[in-house]
Amino acid sequence: MTMTVKNTKSWIAGIIAAIAASLCCITPVLAFLGGASGLASSFSWIEPYRPYLIGLTIAIFAFAWYQKLKPQKKVDCDCEEDNTKSFWQSKYFLTIITIMAGLLIAFPYYAKIFYPKPQEAKVIIVDKSNIVTIQLNISGMTCEGCTSHIDGELSKVNGIIRSNTSYKNANAIVKFDNSKTTVDSLVNIINSIGYKVISSTILDK
Repeated sequence: MTMTVKNTKSWIAGIIAAIAASLCCITPVLAFLGGASGLASSFSWIEPYRPYLIGLTIAIFAFAWYQKLKPQKKVDCDCEEDNTKSFWQSKYFLTIITIMAGLLIAFPYYAKIFYPKPQEAKVIIVDKSNIVTIQLNISGMTCEGCTSHIDGELSKVNGIIRSNTSYKNANAIVKFDNSKTTVDSLVNIINSIGYKVISSTILDK
């Protein structure tokens, strides 16, 4: 009974750690799908701790598998021994839980599939002197999926010619027609979906 409790506690702790490790990226997707995109960066503070949470998850599941695979001590006893194990105590269930934890940890790498692709810009350029390229430095992005979120929202704006958001550089390079939209409007859109534009620089005008 004690061994069963230990195994159960191990995989529960492992799943919790795996969820925590990717919560910073799961939250924006859930917020987007639920129509509350303003909550997108609610757990961005977890991002610096992600490597430690991943390490904790791996350690917990390594311990759980060790407990499951190590040879069991035989106890000399005249009493009847019940060797029947439920599905929840089986290796199959632990395998399923381990795969789930792996998928949760890897979530930031495939999160972008949940965001729609940016719409193609349909801008009729009348005066090329209106075309401006700016760099918006953004905080609150937690994974590559956030770039799709931001580019998708910007692509809906009338006047946007192209936007390229980078998680690595924590910025967005946006080319637009300033007779149809403004820098302030773009900043407000990004801020409204849960991120924060901390500065802007005109690259080309």
